[in-house]
Amino acid sequence: MGQWLGPRWLIPLGGLLALIGYFGPWVNHRAAGLVVTGLDLGEYVKFLPAVRGGQLMLWREGFYLPLVAVSLTFSMHAFRKPLRYPWPIRALLLALAMVAALNLLPPAWTPALLTTPEFQMQTAALVICLLAAGFSPFLALMPQPLPKIIVIGLSIGALWFPISGFLRVLPLISALYNHPLQPGWGMFGLGLGLIILIGATLQSGLDQGH
Repeated sequence: MGQWLGPRWLIPLGGLLALIGYFGPWVNHRAAGLVVTGLDLGEYVKFLPAVRGGQLMLWREGFYLPLVAVSLTFSMHAFRKPLRYPWPIRALLLALAMVAALNLLPPAWTPALLTTPEFQMQTAALVICLLAAGFSPFLALMPQPLPKIIVIGLSIGALWFPISGFLRVLPLISALYNHPLQPGWGMFGLGLGLIILIGATLQSGLDQGH
């Protein structure tokens, strides 16, 4: 039982739960067209009048940090020897890392759009995540505590920026819907997954080589 509660399996579990929550509903509604997921928020907030008018300042790209955090975490851990993942699990982790990375693409994207100032940061994150997945066996050779610092730092950012930003805009969305809204289960799923990921990383003995 203990092995299932160790970092070897809690790291994939936390990352997967974070992705499920991220793609789940953050604004739930009986009408499917009014459901807003974590992934939607990076684009959705641009059209809120208070954000467009500059009354509410948000770091829009912060809503995409969960994708970066999970993608890089899976890429950095897939081949780490202390974790001893079998090949099917390694393949699954890298597939999820690439899926997370590709969701950084803006809707209706074109190559020219990716180089515009608005999307340059997303494009850079996308390239870094895809390269990390491709060079995953080499990233596994990074000495600790560097991978641990990267994972924890990204996970804390992925907790703070999307959730705090969402809670700031939720009253504005409620006003648009003319109905009081509560955060959907997606936000809590993301938070729980990232907390598991942070805890598993802190618990890991990778820096001692076991």
